[in-house]
Amino acid sequence: MLEDTLTLYKLIVLYILSRITFPITNAQVSDFILQKEYTDYLTLQQVISELTEARLVSSETIRNRTHLSITPEGRETLRFFQNRIHHGIKEDVDTYFRENNFRLRSEVSVLGDYCYLPAVGEYQAHLTVTEKGVPLADIKLSVPTETMAMTVCDNWQEKNQNIYQYLVEQLF
Repeated sequence: MLEDTLTLYKLIVLYILSRITFPITNAQVSDFILQKEYTDYLTLQQVISELTEARLVSSETIRNRTHLSITPEGRETLRFFQNRIHHGIKEDVDTYFRENNFRLRSEVSVLGDYCYLPAVGEYQAHLTVTEKGVPLADIKLSVPTETMAMTVCDNWQEKNQNIYQYLVEQLF
């Protein structure tokens, strides 16, 4: 019985990832599933881990956020077994993404990450904004400390729209 329940949770995660055209974060998937009380956090993380190990879901960690997307193998698996997901659950997922698509997309389309450049002894903040997979802005800034790099990345998350608008106004 437990294995059937875990299988259902895996199919729900695959269904969620199949309904969108952009990677979403583990936290976004978790928020939805926990809000609907389909399962608990630890079980969900086990499910996501097993899906990743089975290569049905790809996972990419950028700074402190893990982005998830369905793989072709995951789509194929879902195609065979999606009839095991109750219609009401599919409706919940579809409604959630219809109502929250813009917010979810904007949360994952803005990325700020940094790395240390030993050759110059500085950190480089890499800031991007993408829309439909196309980069709108791709900025690299060198800063002297890790703390400054983290601050730049955090501020980018909050102020990217204003910065992008300023650049466009100044450059066009």
